[in-house]
Amino acid sequence: MFNSRFKSLKDLQDAFPTEQHCIDYLEEKRWGGKVISPFDPTSKVYKCKDNKYRCKNTGKYFNVKTKLIFHKTSLPLIYWFMAIWLVLSHKKGISSIQLSKDIGVTQKTAWFMLHRIRKALGIDNDKSDDENEDNVKLGGTVEVDETFIGGKNKNRHADKKVKACQGRSFKDKVPVFGMLQRGGKVIAKVVSDTKSNTLFSVIRSYVKEGSNLYTDEWNYSDGANIYYNHRNVNHGAGFYGSGDLTTNHIEGFWALVKRSIMGIYYHWSKKHMQKYINECAYRFNTRLLSDKERFDLFLQNVECRLTYKDLVYGASN
Repeated sequence: MFNSRFKSLKDLQDAFPTEQHCIDYLEEKRWGGKVISPFDPTSKVYKCKDNKYRCKNTGKYFNVKTKLIFHKTSLPLIYWFMAIWLVLSHKKGISSIQLSKDIGVTQKTAWFMLHRIRKALGIDNDKSDDENEDNVKLGGTVEVDETFIGGKNKNRHADKKVKACQGRSFKDKVPVFGMLQRGGKVIAKVVSDTKSNTLFSVIRSYVKEGSNLYTDEWNYSDGANIYYNHRNVNHGAGFYGSGDLTTNHIEGFWALVKRSIMGIYYHWSKKHMQKYINECAYRFNTRLLSDKERFDLFLQNVECRLTYKDLVYGASN
């Protein structure tokens, strides 16, 4: 079963006919044959009944779902596997209403599941700088650009129009800053504003010093020229690039993001926007993988929790 090359939702369901099949598969992806305590990785582990284990050093019991997005879920794992498969295989995402119909749960449950999945999709890019450093930071040639997410003023009713919101104004929109490594991955972050210091601090956190940095005409502070090989295009002046100097790749990513909004979600709240951005970035970064490879990769990196209380009443993102 572990080598099954399922290529569709039907193949997925056939590969996991029982809850035990799901548990066994998740254990292999999480632990690779050697069970590790989520409470103390150095501790000896005792196997108990009903797929439970006990950590010797802490005396605590756990199972394969402990401290994962599936922690304390009442839904069988096959529902989660189907939801993950659908999220990762749909090029523009899937709405909570559609997911609820596809797997047979309520819309509220589907909405919560989707946000827990999105939380896990952003794990790599939420690491601290010390963890990020050279093995995760972008390098080589990196294109950076910002976009603004929100409805167009011309489409609003007269009493809801916002004055002086053209261009880079974000009175009625949310700014998102993206960095894309040529031939590599993209990292995108919701930012508080588009001031040069704000954007440059993000660049320093995620782009290796000495990289080629291609930007538009916006001011990214003097540091862009000091720490990077900085070149820029100037769309306002009609200069869109020359040779390899272009920001077309990051702009292409923004086009994918906005198609997800217009085609599937229609609206993203500012509070949850980073999770939606994480979803788009993950899908872009795994674009060369098969659906099964993307599914397996996800199961190896789901060590995070998101309670319903934190989702609804907690801080943004």
